[in-house]
Amino acid sequence: MRIVYNWLREMVPVPEDVDTVAREISLRGFELAGIEHGREPVIDFEITANRPDCLSHLGIAREASAIWGIPLESGSRIPAALEVTIEAPDLCPRYCAQLFQVKVAPSPAWMQQRLEAAGVRPINNVVDITNYVMLEVGQPMHAFDFERLAQQRIVVRRPRAKETIRTLDGADRSLDGDMLVIADAQRAVAIGGVMGGADSEISASTTTIALESAYFDATSVRRTSKRLGLKTEASARFERGSDIELPPAAIVRATELFIQTGAAAPLLPMIDRYPAPRQPRQILLRSSRIARLLGQVIPTEDVPRYLRPLGFDVAPQNGQGEWRGTVPSFRVDVAREEDLIEEVGRHYGFDRLPVRFPTLDAAQAPPDPTIARDRLVRQTLTSAGFSEAMTFAFIERQAALPFCAAGVDPTAIQNPLSEKFAVLRPSLLPGLVDSCAHNRRRGRKDIQLFESGSRFTPDGEGRAVAFAWMGSATPPHWSGGSRTVDFFDAKGMVELLCHVFGTKGLDVEPRDVSYLVKGRTANVLSSGTALGVFGQLAPAVGEARGLVAGEEVYVAELDLEALARVAAGDDLRAQSLPRYPSIVRDISVVVDETLPAAAVRGTIRSAAPSTLVSISEFDRYQGKGVPEGRVSLSLRLTFRDPERTLTDDEVQAATERIVDALRVAHRAEQR
Repeated sequence: MRIVYNWLREMVPVPEDVDTVAREISLRGFELAGIEHGREPVIDFEITANRPDCLSHLGIAREASAIWGIPLESGSRIPAALEVTIEAPDLCPRYCAQLFQVKVAPSPAWMQQRLEAAGVRPINNVVDITNYVMLEVGQPMHAFDFERLAQQRIVVRRPRAKETIRTLDGADRSLDGDMLVIADAQRAVAIGGVMGGADSEISASTTTIALESAYFDATSVRRTSKRLGLKTEASARFERGSDIELPPAAIVRATELFIQTGAAAPLLPMIDRYPAPRQPRQILLRSSRIARLLGQVIPTEDVPRYLRPLGFDVAPQNGQGEWRGTVPSFRVDVAREEDLIEEVGRHYGFDRLPVRFPTLDAAQAPPDPTIARDRLVRQTLTSAGFSEAMTFAFIERQAALPFCAAGVDPTAIQNPLSEKFAVLRPSLLPGLVDSCAHNRRRGRKDIQLFESGSRFTPDGEGRAVAFAWMGSATPPHWSGGSRTVDFFDAKGMVELLCHVFGTKGLDVEPRDVSYLVKGRTANVLSSGTALGVFGQLAPAVGEARGLVAGEEVYVAELDLEALARVAAGDDLRAQSLPRYPSIVRDISVVVDETLPAAAVRGTIRSAAPSTLVSISEFDRYQGKGVPEGRVSLSLRLTFRDPERTLTDDEVQAATERIVDALRVAHRAEQR
């Protein structure tokens, strides 16, 4: 908020030293952004979102009044509220209007100079006075050309079906049914709390105006502003919450300025529609609670002294260090005892509060188990050479569609910031694929990225971990050249993740997924529970997001919640070293090239005795001597009995049974 210093001093006679005043006010919780020294000195404060009452000169003057103990000047500018009724009390609880006979002309030089110092461009005396009042007391106002209002009526209502309005910026805007418009008898002439309409704009020929000063629902203004992509000085104030008692006072102040500058004269009494007057909020304040929260005993005589200059009515209760505090209407951020204690602490001085740890009277809540789970995922993948990516949960529709289930649309966002953030991601992979393309465009060839986070489907939200891998599988080394990442590298990373979770009974089976290459895609399961998928990204999907044609990208996505459900937990057991020797047999069989290795292992285990302790594949061959469409697999079988030494005959018999089972189940031929 840009505070014109001389303007502030007209409202409260603070010291002449602008630097001292700026420093003292900033110590009360207002960040000082800068001071401009000139003919009109300006202090620039950063106002937090919870203090809309300080988005005006009056709000800062009130703080200065409390600091120096100087009463505000011209207190008559805030008269008592009048009771009237309006048509739309849920979105506009109060609406005031005043008719003026005007002569549109440039505003006085002193007013133009102050507006420019505050960062507002002067337009004419009518518009300038409404802006001046907004900057001074914090109440946005709008002036309509009264003669251009159909039947000379103002109606506060919701928009009609398919209603549109041309706003002052010249844009035609479609209105939704949950917005609020100010209308005449025929059409909308303003969007409540956001911007006026061009059809009733003040012009050089305007002779009579209807000056609006209203209170609009903060949520409605915020929603309307975002949906229309229209941010104004008025919406910035209304969407934070304004003072419901201020609209009539703002018209009184505008009337003073119209008369002072000779710009206008009021016609007829002011109209004030206020169907349901609000009672001021009352809060019990206890000195014991102040001492507990601030860590400092504040003298009881000082508490009212700090609060009353800020507009709070503080009345003693029971004579036991308790007060009944009445919250002024302009302090929309004060709703509970802790808020009042913060005000006491601010003006006592946060720098005077002791630094000490509060007394803990309850055990700390146990940590969320997902924190440790996410940390484990992060440690595992970063130790394997991956870098963590953090992408937006909002993505564009075209990026989401390939990763949606058949016939399912991505979850749309009602008020997207742009088309690039139109839907919620159904998978973590779209963001990772875009990140790979981003890195690839900047010359990086070897890319290993992962992300853990939320994904969204019509069934709800779930946590997942995903990775994308392209380029070399291993870093370059003097001992030999590197190789390109392949399907089995991705499989190894998936198995590593499942291993650190203690997953038992892990199985991998072929699967067709629309965004992955057929034949290079697998489903990951644990005891029948689906954990996720991995495989090679379909080239068409990668090229659509900016990846170079012909480059292979391997991706995986696992459901973290499913992983946590099947995790074995801490069931580590010690086992003694084998006392008896093992016997190894190697077999080579020719099978169909499409047969999964997991199916071969499953058949072997079902046919083998309990003495088979391990199976490992050590060779795969296609070529001369092997029929087309077939492949030669070489497997190493290890047998061992924990109670005795096996004989060669026992092992040979077991091996023959295994080969026979493979022949029956998979048409295998032993080489």
